[in-house]
Amino acid sequence: MHRRSLLQLGLAGALAGTLPTYSLASGTSRPSRPRRLRTGDTVGLVAPASVTYESLQLQLAVERLEAMGLVVKIGPHVMDRFGYLAGTDADRADDINAAFADQQVDAVFALRGGWGASRILPYLDFALIRDNPKVFLGYSDITSLLNAIYAKTGLITFHGPNVMSRWNPFTYQGMRDVIFEAKAAQYQNPLVIDDDLVVRDHRIQTINSGKAEGQLIGGNLTLMSALVGTPYLPSADGAILFLEDVGEAIYRVDRMMTQLRLSGLLDRVSGIVFGHFTGVKPNPGLGNFSLMDILRQHCEPLQVPCYFGAMIGHVDQQSTVPVGARAEMDADKGVLSLREPAVR
Repeated sequence: MHRRSLLQLGLAGALAGTLPTYSLASGTSRPSRPRRLRTGDTVGLVAPASVTYESLQLQLAVERLEAMGLVVKIGPHVMDRFGYLAGTDADRADDINAAFADQQVDAVFALRGGWGASRILPYLDFALIRDNPKVFLGYSDITSLLNAIYAKTGLITFHGPNVMSRWNPFTYQGMRDVIFEAKAAQYQNPLVIDDDLVVRDHRIQTINSGKAEGQLIGGNLTLMSALVGTPYLPSADGAILFLEDVGEAIYRVDRMMTQLRLSGLLDRVSGIVFGHFTGVKPNPGLGNFSLMDILRQHCEPLQVPCYFGAMIGHVDQQSTVPVGARAEMDADKGVLSLREPAVR
């Protein structure tokens, strides 16, 4: 029985990856930058999370990538169905491992989010990923993979559109600037005045004034709070944390922010950038909090720069933000700037 327990523990350790967690957020070590993408490069298309039922969705995804001048290599299990997941946990992870191992594949893009990416973390070969650094792009549920890869390997990953997302000019050009053109991007909301005397859309709301600098970590709030207490959460020491979410009730946002605060994570960051919280609105009736009430309650006592409204998350015009890249923020102007390119 004792021998069996040791074997089980050994297997669990192997599945979780034997690499040490990198503590890069404080800037003491330099993260690994993947090679930039070029026209004609090959993208490995993977489905780490929810199932895709319509083959047309896959066809459109392939055509989008081809319209970018890329060659597409579809993972063997992309259209698998295992309940609400795109195949078993092991198979979905195998597609990611294989894409990183494949010398003909230059980048790995997620088809969609949904739910399920966190389930495959114990099956990822982080040593292989570390030794074969490539652009890895996705968002929403893919947040868990982006941060886990950075935490375990030091490789910069990219919180940006899934291939099934809407690729309007803002979203596409923003991705190209960061991943193809290797620009040290500056994220600033477009100034749009439509039928009013003042700007109403894409407003920035400053929670705490000031400037900060640090490595970027973050993504979807639901997934970041779920990583707390696991070996897959990057160090928050001196980091700039960016957060977004969609379709959550106010009390759930409160609960998840409380989890980040009670874990001590919020006390260690140098600043916080909130993207869009699409569809997060108070219920009608007296006695409810607004989203901004909750964010202020959690962030004002931190006394670090914070602002809300960046073009990050479940929004049509979406920015591509590199997890692990060093950046600076100005909470009064609502500007986030990379200190250097996130690709080489």
